[in-house]
Amino acid sequence: MEITHEQIADGLKRARYITNERVETAIFLALALEKPLLIEGPAGAGKTEVAKVVAEMLATRLIRLQCYEGLDEARALYEWNYQKQLLRMQADEAQGLHWEELSEHIFSRDYLLERPLLSAITAPQRVVLLIDEIDKADEEFEAFLLELLSDFQVSVPELGTLKARERPVVVLTSNRARELSEALRRRCLHLFIDFPGTEQERKIIELKVPELDARLAAEASRFVAAIRKLGLRKPPSIAETLDWARALVRLGVREFDTDAVRTTLGVLLKHEEDRAKVESRTSSLAPRSK
Repeated sequence: MEITHEQIADGLKRARYITNERVETAIFLALALEKPLLIEGPAGAGKTEVAKVVAEMLATRLIRLQCYEGLDEARALYEWNYQKQLLRMQADEAQGLHWEELSEHIFSRDYLLERPLLSAITAPQRVVLLIDEIDKADEEFEAFLLELLSDFQVSVPELGTLKARERPVVVLTSNRARELSEALRRRCLHLFIDFPGTEQERKIIELKVPELDARLAAEASRFVAAIRKLGLRKPPSIAETLDWARALVRLGVREFDTDAVRTTLGVLLKHEEDRAKVESRTSSLAPRSK
């Protein structure tokens, strides 16, 4: 069935994801053109959430590959089940089979341990493949991904080329810790997601934490937007803003004053130098300072 832009907008709304037309259009084009979507932006701006919401919207499985330095094909694509192979070899040898016959058995799909990339390629139905924080992986691993991103296939030496039965929806995220190759960028559609504006974050708070008073939600979103401009080591993410909103509810905060902010800063900020910097400015940033 051909997908439409309106279906994407409605699907995101049903998945309770507040966004804008630019993001909706990028998701629509990624689905319509069957192209990987590379999302860049600061940590905590909601990049990973896009993949989760698309999976929910399509009512399909999300397969996640978390990238890190040293990630290799064995962890990302497949490994052989050596223990199972050994047991089969012992059984075959007991029956007097030769190596040629024996190797046909142990290097088959039955002895393959699928990792996220191979699981996405061999899935019988379309899935969403999230390759999270690709900028943390080594350049060699990034080059290894090119075949999958362009042809939706992978190579297993003992089995040959395995092509996707149903092309997965691929979402890659990057915090821009290092520059990605032009070869990878050419294979993807690109989207930059920054922290939401004050009004959009207020709507997110109201949607996700409806127990918080609307006035406090507005004041909280303004406060978070203000401290993100202070040049913090780690600006608060959307998830941390929501945790903070939930903390205010649990503490029964009725007025957004200096005391309420200071006693809850640990929910928003995870570095002491950030906390000290914000605390020194709390009197001017909190709307009802004491």
